[in-house]
Amino acid sequence: MNFKKTSLPGVILVEPDVHGDHRGFFLETYHREKYAAGGIDEVFVQDNHSKSRRGTLRGLHAQRLTPQGKLVRAIEGEIFDVAADVRRGSPTYGHWVGELLSAENFRQLYVPPGFVHAFCVLSESAQVEYKCTALYDPTDDYIVVWNDPDIGIEWPISDPLLSDRDREAPTLREVEHLLPAWDGAE
Repeated sequence: MNFKKTSLPGVILVEPDVHGDHRGFFLETYHREKYAAGGIDEVFVQDNHSKSRRGTLRGLHAQRLTPQGKLVRAIEGEIFDVAADVRRGSPTYGHWVGELLSAENFRQLYVPPGFVHAFCVLSESAQVEYKCTALYDPTDDYIVVWNDPDIGIEWPISDPLLSDRDREAPTLREVEHLLPAWDGAE
């Protein structure tokens, strides 16, 4: 497995070893010891699975008191997956990274606690699975609008399909009081 650090501390791109032949393929999608050695030393407690059609954008989502780290992968189709640092006081506050994840490239993106997460669907449809480091608590959820100018994500789509909640989400400045503080560690 190859673990690549991104420009944001703690956000890691995982490129697993895929063993393929005329029958198909095999890969490990998670191996505790290998992921810990690669910089993802977490205990995952919940798995989620979504299916979305082309043009759907889900996010930017996070939790305040019980923040979730997420290990994201596309098992069908292709997505543009994004993590943005929203830890108050962090040197990379408001910065983002985006990676193409697909059923064909098998890549995963680890989004640590303290970051908002989103993805948009580039293929006809996409199924996304992600492991979480904390249980989801809907009362602790907060969101940031997908096209927040202070973050400036360069989305590969211009007119996404959004939930009402995502469409009406506040800006980063409007939720700044909810955001976690940077602990100084990287």
